[in-house]
Amino acid sequence: MIQPATMATLKRALGRWDLTAIGVNSVIGGAIFLWPAQVAAQVGAWSPLGFITIGLLSLSVALCFAEVSSRFDATGGPYLYTRAAFGDFVGFEVGWMLWFARAASQASIMAAMAVALGYYFPAVTAGWPRALFLSVLTIVLAGINASGVRQGAIVVNGLTIAKLAPLAVFVVMGLAFIEPHRLTTLPSITIQQALTAGLLLIFVYGGYEVVPVPAGEALDPRRDVPFAMIATIVSVAIVMTLVQVVAQGVLPNVADHATPIADAAAAFLGAGGALLIGIGSVVSMAGTNMGHVLSGSRIIFALAERGQLPAALARIHPLFRTPVNAITFTSAVALALAVSGSFAAIAVVSVLARLVVYGGSAAATLRLRSHASGAPEAKPATFVAPLGPTAPIVAMCVCAALAAGATRDQLIGGAAALMIGALFFAAARRRN
Repeated sequence: MIQPATMATLKRALGRWDLTAIGVNSVIGGAIFLWPAQVAAQVGAWSPLGFITIGLLSLSVALCFAEVSSRFDATGGPYLYTRAAFGDFVGFEVGWMLWFARAASQASIMAAMAVALGYYFPAVTAGWPRALFLSVLTIVLAGINASGVRQGAIVVNGLTIAKLAPLAVFVVMGLAFIEPHRLTTLPSITIQQALTAGLLLIFVYGGYEVVPVPAGEALDPRRDVPFAMIATIVSVAIVMTLVQVVAQGVLPNVADHATPIADAAAAFLGAGGALLIGIGSVVSMAGTNMGHVLSGSRIIFALAERGQLPAALARIHPLFRTPVNAITFTSAVALALAVSGSFAAIAVVSVLARLVVYGGSAAATLRLRSHASGAPEAKPATFVAPLGPTAPIVAMCVCAALAAGATRDQLIGGAAALMIGALFFAAARRRN
């Protein structure tokens, strides 16, 4: 249900660098500080090449997003694209999975922040102090987002710079302490190890799919969203690959370290370096959660705006012109998951949820090239991915290959999430 002209509408205030900051902020979260060890545990010294490879493959997906996003100027991102290309049901499932991944990720990052701060303030790791910390954090982030998209973007921009600064110090200072043999002694690996590492890296790279979601609040979305998609992937690929190179080159066995970036920083910068990275990780997680509230709420808003969820979730605040009910709902769900700890059970499906979003958007790119005239919301593309159908086909093949490497629990969880989405869709159809 589209807002009537007499009602408040979302405010267009985001430029291309705001959108890029939202993308970089969403990708570089807590995972980059912890997961280099897990990737190395699977593929050893091949890890930096793995970061580059998944970065290039992510670029193929980003090119699809860039093209298909250039056809739309409304809020919703992948939900809009797949809905226009394949109909209401497919669009709803993609939108549902995208929101599902955002809510689970927000909950897990909030819980991780409590653990990180527990090193300095042990009380926040358990009981009512933990619940209070998570509640205050949720209220603050939701309040900033509800007060206006411009205010939210300013905070995201600031937190993005704050999280990149410690990583820049880590890379620049750490390059001189690398032992080359730790990067050149390449172990034998199996196909399963490579696929497992690929899934881990998809998780690490995940988040850029939210860049086009707030297009309804962008100043020139059909030009700025494509720019931000490509700028995000190129930026994060460079940062994360260099971080992995330094960590792997400095530590004798990075796979044995639970906090590899902090441990590597301590090795060449001392306790001050470890503290810098520790603070950086908390800031990074706070920034990522800020972005999750912004993007997750807009997905729910887009679904409700088109009558596929209760109309109350499409309400726009008359003064701040933000989707206040969608922000409140998304924040409340994430808080409930974080406090209960049940986010861990559903987090296993977040990677597959992203693959559904990526694969669906790639397929929509091809579909809308030949059927855009049959989709009223789709406009002529202002950007077209190079090499014809190559990028969409590569993106879909990569998604299929990575899904084939998923664990049984991940596949079952992903199927369950899709079935729950189908039930919500059926309920909405019956209600309408």
